[in-house]
Amino acid sequence: MDRINRAGLAGFLRSRRELVRPSDVGLEGGKRRRTPGLRREEVARLAGMSVDYYARLEQARGPRPSRQMLGAIARALRLTDDERSHLYYLAGEPPGPPPGPAQDVRAGVLHLLDRLDDTPALVSDAKYDVLAWNPLAAALLTDFSVLPPGERNLIWRYFTDPRARDRHDPDGAWRFARESVADLRAAAARYPDDPGIRRLVDRLLAGSAEFAELWSGHDVTVRRSARKRINHPAVGWLELDCETLHVPEGDQWIVLYTAAPGSPSYEALRLLKVVGTQNLAAGG
Repeated sequence: MDRINRAGLAGFLRSRRELVRPSDVGLEGGKRRRTPGLRREEVARLAGMSVDYYARLEQARGPRPSRQMLGAIARALRLTDDERSHLYYLAGEPPGPPPGPAQDVRAGVLHLLDRLDDTPALVSDAKYDVLAWNPLAAALLTDFSVLPPGERNLIWRYFTDPRARDRHDPDGAWRFARESVADLRAAAARYPDDPGIRRLVDRLLAGSAEFAELWSGHDVTVRRSARKRINHPAVGWLELDCETLHVPEGDQWIVLYTAAPGSPSYEALRLLKVVGTQNLAAGG
């Protein structure tokens, strides 16, 4: 196994962090910001790791980061494909073919999410882990940045969190449950050695009798675009078209939520764009 270049890794991380503007990742810049680009604690939060862990990497005294950690840092810093490969080499982890669903979102896809400022949009992998999202998706669904990385999974949230389930109408809830489990089984067949998929399935089998029943049916399908009714706690029910676009290189999905122009749901999305993730109900 190659050796880690601690000094090179530290310098590269600092230089990339200083190039990312807070607005690039949905954060407020603030008037008293002294640090160019992101702060260390902001990168750590976006990457789902402790501030101390990330700080030690930038100080050339941290532990050898795992491939999973490197992928999380690459996403947080919005690295290009070439920069991401360089990051892996510096950490002594030459990039190779992934053993499972890709976790790194292409820079072009991230830029697309940024430009869709009036459309909730997210990127998920083959096992429904949410890898990236724009501010309006956070306002519509949930603020994924406050969730631990292991909880940023749409299937896990549906089967274990009643609040997530209640966002669907009864017909939509049953359809999502059935189709997502069938799609996850197809992903498990494509990546039989992926520990992330095995771990997710084991957790769901232990935590949800409904999932276990559906999983035992051995149904297989792939996700498709659909009409959805989503109940938002502040603006009520929204009638949305859920468009799913496949990115074959990484076996990832771009999910877009749109409403017919001029409809009540369209106006509700415009309102969510203004207020973001703040609690409208609490604010009266």
